[in-house]
Amino acid sequence: MLKVEHLTQTYATAAGALTVLHDVSFTLAAGASLAVVGPSGSGKTTLLGLCAGLDQPSGGGVELAGRALGGLSEDERARVRNARVGFVFQNFQLIPTLTALENVLVPLELAGVRHCEDEGRALLARVGLGERAGHYPVQLSGGEQQRVALARAFVNRPKILFCDEPTGNLDAEKAHAMVELIFELNRERGTTLVLVTHDPDLARRCQRVIRLKGGAVVEDSGSL
Repeated sequence: MLKVEHLTQTYATAAGALTVLHDVSFTLAAGASLAVVGPSGSGKTTLLGLCAGLDQPSGGGVELAGRALGGLSEDERARVRNARVGFVFQNFQLIPTLTALENVLVPLELAGVRHCEDEGRALLARVGLGERAGHYPVQLSGGEQQRVALARAFVNRPKILFCDEPTGNLDAEKAHAMVELIFELNRERGTTLVLVTHDPDLARRCQRVIRLKGGAVVEDSGSL
C-alpha cells in the first residue's frame, strides 16, 4: 500500500541547507497499522506529508497504492489523495462556514460525487454526531470537531488513512474515545493506517512503530 524509498527533505535557510528528513525507507502492506514517533522536530509531520503527497521530497520517492507520486503535478497528486487517502489533522482543519455534514461531504464534492448526503449522515451517526449534522464548527467542542474530521477522512472510503497527532488537542477521555473510533473504523473498512503521535499508548496499538530522531529512522519494530 505504501512504499517509501530513500526519502529526503532539505530546505534552504539563511544559515544554509537544513535537512529535516534523511534517507527514510520502509514499506507497508494493505490493512497494516504504523505509528511514527519521536521528539518534536524529528521529521514526523514532514514524513507524513510526503507520504500523503502533500509535498514533494528533495530526494527519494513515494509509491502510494501502486501509484508513484514523483513527477506528478500538484493537481495530479490532489486527485490521487482524493481517491485513495484520508487525512486527520491535529487542528481539525474544518471549514468554518460549512456545517458538520457539509464538511464531511467536501471530499465527495471535490470528486464530483453528487447525492451523497446519506453516506455523510451515516458516518456522522457512526462517530456519535448524528444529531449535530447542521451545526457549524464554532458550535462544536474540540472532541466533536475531531470526530467530524474523522468522518470526513473516511467518507471517500480511503485505501490509507494518515493521522497527524489525532489526540493532541483532546483531553484524556476524548482522546481515548477518538483512538477507539480510529481503530474501529480502520478494522471495519480494512484501511491502512499511518499515524504520528507522542502518545506511547496509542503507538502500542499499532502493529508497527518507526522512531525518528534528527530526521532519520533510529528504530523500526519490524516490516509489515
